[in-house]
Amino acid sequence: MRGDLRNYALVTGAYWADTIADGASRIIVLFYFYEKGFSPFAVASLFLFYEVFGIVTNLVGGWLAARFGLKSTLVAGLSTQVVALGLLAAVPRSWLVVPFVMAAQALSGIAKDLTKMSSKSAVKLVVPDGSGATLFRWVAVLTGSKNALKGVGFFLGGVLLTAIGFRPALLVLLGLVATALVVTTVLMRGTLGRSDGTAKFRQLFSNSRAVNVLAAARVMLFASRDVWFVVGLPVYLRSERGWSFWEAGGFLAIWVIGYGIVQASAPRLTRRRRAGGAERHPDGGTATRLAFVLAAAPAGIAIALEAHVSPTVVVVVGLLAFGVVFALNSAVHSFLILAYADDRKVAMNVGFYYMANAGGRLAGTVLSGALYQWQGLTACLWASVAFVLAAGAVSRLLPGPGTATPGMAAPGAPAQLPG
Repeated sequence: MRGDLRNYALVTGAYWADTIADGASRIIVLFYFYEKGFSPFAVASLFLFYEVFGIVTNLVGGWLAARFGLKSTLVAGLSTQVVALGLLAAVPRSWLVVPFVMAAQALSGIAKDLTKMSSKSAVKLVVPDGSGATLFRWVAVLTGSKNALKGVGFFLGGVLLTAIGFRPALLVLLGLVATALVVTTVLMRGTLGRSDGTAKFRQLFSNSRAVNVLAAARVMLFASRDVWFVVGLPVYLRSERGWSFWEAGGFLAIWVIGYGIVQASAPRLTRRRRAGGAERHPDGGTATRLAFVLAAAPAGIAIALEAHVSPTVVVVVGLLAFGVVFALNSAVHSFLILAYADDRKVAMNVGFYYMANAGGRLAGTVLSGALYQWQGLTACLWASVAFVLAAGAVSRLLPGPGTATPGMAAPGAPAQLPG
């Protein structure tokens, strides 16, 4: 167990380094091309392959991890991030055109998702016991810290771009990821999880009803966020409210950090007790209730904007409310996928789930630009309401209170951990 914990600490540290570099590089690319005269929609297109390849990576990455171990996918992710940053930092300026940058961002997206899948799967392997409450706490801390550090990356990217410029900033990030790669490769022992050379590609598509339902709910949940957060909201703050680019970017970064803090606190905020006093871990009913509560936030913002209530107050307060409930809902989902996952193919189950996550982000990103251009922010908000309600309806099909949780050991029983 001590070796597993050490490996998990290395995986988590590498994940944090990649998260900071990923968030910072996205802001650097966004700022740099915005200053070169690209429209917000053109800048958004630079990240299209980032999301598309996230779908593919999560699907294939789970299979690779099952066959070769999580260490292999972690090293592959960090190595790919080094290449992606190096491409942008080293090429002549004349190469920095949309197709080339899209390709570099595709590599960055592949790197991010390989690293994320590896670290999230590792939790299932090293959680000290089979308790759902313990697993929830571990997952919440990892997920929350990741999102908080992504916000830190937003700030770091802006500071580096301002202080030292485009290429040197990317080289600093390259050094951060390369250091994590070397430390992980040298210090990690074993493969972190059992390698299964018989794992078949067709097994990537889960035959677990609970995993499939949760993946469908995840698509809807993340589409509900990105359909107004990715393009619609930043463009609205910049073009219609007159916020400077730094004010809008800084506010979104603070939101992401707060979102991460709420996720890390999710076990305490959602804690419920059984009649005998034992702590009860979240279930499908928890995800359903949070989804329906979440729908009130974008609906309230849309109604208030149409009623000409102070737009700045409405957006700021509404986004904060949305962020709190969304973070709790997302943390519950992140716990449930590990609770539902089969110990023998946890990486493939997690990879399938995060493929759905990437699919929701892609759908939300594309619709955010299209709907904003068509009818403005309110159209994006009503689409968000529709997606959240769909997530809640699908979540009703998840196992509820009193139902045995697939993949989870009974309270007090030893966890059946691979490798």
